[in-house]
Amino acid sequence: MIAEVRGLGIEVWLRGGWAMDFWLGEVTREHEDVDWFAWADDGARLRERLVALGYEVRRADDQQLDLVRDGEEQSFAFVAPGPAGAVVAAGGPWAGTAWPAGTLPEAEPGRLGGLECPVVSPGAQIEIKRMMPVWVPGRPRRPKDAEDIARLEAALAARGPGRAGA
Repeated sequence: MIAEVRGLGIEVWLRGGWAMDFWLGEVTREHEDVDWFAWADDGARLRERLVALGYEVRRADDQQLDLVRDGEEQSFAFVAPGPAGAVVAAGGPWAGTAWPAGTLPEAEPGRLGGLECPVVSPGAQIEIKRMMPVWVPGRPRRPKDAEDIARLEAALAARGPGRAGA
C-alpha cells in the first residue's frame, strides 16, 4: 500500500504509526491503517488515481480523504502552506490552524526494508499524539499512542543532539 501511494507521483508524508516505524527503521506493531499528510491542492488528483487503482472512497471533503480497498484503509489529512513557512490544516473546523513546527520536514526520508518514504518529524509526531485527545474532544488517550511516544523519545535521546532528525 505504501509503495503504491508513493508511486503515484504526488507529494505525501506518512504520519501516525507507519511514520514512526519508517523513522525507526523497524515495524513496531500491527497497524490498522496508513495515515498520510498531503497538500490540499493534490486532493482531487490523489482521489482520482486511487479510485482508478480500486480504492473505494469513504470520506472526501476539504479536510480529509479516506479510502479502503480489500479491508486496508488509507487516510489523507489535507494541509496547506501557512504564514512564515508553517503547515496548516486545509479544511474543517481547524482550517488555518498550524500543525506543530517541523511537521513536514525536508530531511532524509524514513526507511523500512528497501522502501523509503517522507515522514512527519518525530518531534511533531510526539506532539500530535499527545495533543490529539485535546484537539478532538471525546477521543480517548490510547495505550498505543503512549507506547509510540515512549519509543520515539527513547530513539531521539539515543541519537543525541543534532542527530535526532526531529
